[in-house]
Amino acid sequence: MDEHGYCLVTNDDGWDSPGLAVLKKAVRPLVPVVVAPESERSAVGHAINLLTPVRVRRVKRKGVCDYICSGTPADCVKLGVKVLLDKPPVLVASGINLGPNLGMDLLYSGTVSAAMEGAILGFPSVAISLVGSGHLHWSTVLAVVPVIIRLCLSVGMPSDVLLNVNIPNVSLSRLRGYRITRQGQARFNEDYQVRRDPRGRTYYWLRGNFKKVPAEKGSDVEAVTDNYVSVCPLRLDLTDYHFQEVLQKSLSKFI
Repeated sequence: MDEHGYCLVTNDDGWDSPGLAVLKKAVRPLVPVVVAPESERSAVGHAINLLTPVRVRRVKRKGVCDYICSGTPADCVKLGVKVLLDKPPVLVASGINLGPNLGMDLLYSGTVSAAMEGAILGFPSVAISLVGSGHLHWSTVLAVVPVIIRLCLSVGMPSDVLLNVNIPNVSLSRLRGYRITRQGQARFNEDYQVRRDPRGRTYYWLRGNFKKVPAEKGSDVEAVTDNYVSVCPLRLDLTDYHFQEVLQKSLSKFI
C-alpha cells in the first residue's frame, strides 16, 4: 500500500479544533487532506444531509488548502472521497476527539461515524479520541498516532472493520502501552434539566454522567482506566448471529 498517499482527515469538533491540527501533523508521511465540519457536530452519529444542500469552501492554512463543510462528519467523508480528492485516500482518519468515545457512547459519536463512513466506502479507517480533560498531552498523541497508522496500513484491514482508538490523557512516561480491546457496556446516566427562556417558555437541556460497568475485563474502558491505549476493532455488520438462531427456532411457534 502507498504509505505516501492521501489521508482524508476529518472530525466532529469542527475544522478549527486543536485536535484536528494535531491529527493532521501526526498522520505524516501520508499527505493529509482535511475535510471537516464548519462547527462542532458532536453526537450527531451517522447523520447525512438529504434534505438540505451541503456547501464546501476552501481555506488556506500554512500554504495548504483545507475544505470546510457545512455538513456532518459522514458528509465530509462522502464529499472528500467522491468529489474533493483527485485520487482515493489510503486511509480515513477521524479526530482527535476531545473526550472519550468508549462503551455505548461511540454509538452517538460523529467521530466514530466518520470512520465508519470511510469503512463503508472501502477504505482503512480509524477514529481517535483523547480521554481526559485539563492539560492535553498532545506529545503523547503525536507518539501514538503513527503507531496506529502503521498498524492500519500493514495489517490488512477487513473491508467491514474500522478501528476505534482511545488514548489516555497522560504524559508519555505514564502511558503503559497498547491493548486490543472490545467495546464495553459503559454508558451515560442521562436526564433532562427543565429550564425557561427569558420569555417564560420551557426548554430542555440534556445532561449526564458517565457510568462504568464493573469488572469489564478486556474492555475499552478498562484499558484507558489503566493508562493503556485502547484499540478496538468495530464491525459494520451489527447482526447478532446467536440471537438470530434463537429467533429462527422460536418463530415457528407464532406462525
